[in-house]
Amino acid sequence: QEISKESNLNINIFQGLPKAEKMELIIQKCTELGVKEITPVVMKRSVVKLDEKDKVKKIERWRKIAQMASEQSGRDAITKINNVININNVCNLIEKYDIVLIAYENEQINNLREEIKKLKDLKKDNLNLGVIIGPEGGIDEIEYEELVSHGAKSISLGKRILRTETAPIMISSILMYELGDI
Repeated sequence: QEISKESNLNINIFQGLPKAEKMELIIQKCTELGVKEITPVVMKRSVVKLDEKDKVKKIERWRKIAQMASEQSGRDAITKINNVININNVCNLIEKYDIVLIAYENEQINNLREEIKKLKDLKKDNLNLGVIIGPEGGIDEIEYEELVSHGAKSISLGKRILRTETAPIMISSILMYELGDI
């Protein structure tokens, strides 16, 4: 009898486009942790600017990395790498999730621990979670306000500012431990 190796959490990382090697690390490690989807997002402070031809090549490469990481970690499914979108697209998707969290360096009050408590209170078996991570330069204030106005919840990740490649791995690990299958 085969046992599923997939998590009960459906996490989509909305990753502000970082430099190439950082995105590859994010895809590899988040796939190993059980993240279901990763969506690259063009943000105002994204250093990387991709034209249409580059987007197609990058997506193909990122999907191969996800496939290899899924196989290496013994997953039943391959993490879905979505096409590159923008903040407006993210805003339109927020309502389909149980919660969408924004890792925001200027958040002073709310943190991941508090949001996890609220999620545990839902007592729901399969949670759909979105996690928004800014690029190297962080999330622009106007983009942040737009996301919050559409229902995303701002969280602090502590006293230190994490790199764009560290934050999604850290959040995914904590969510899997607290709410998932670890």
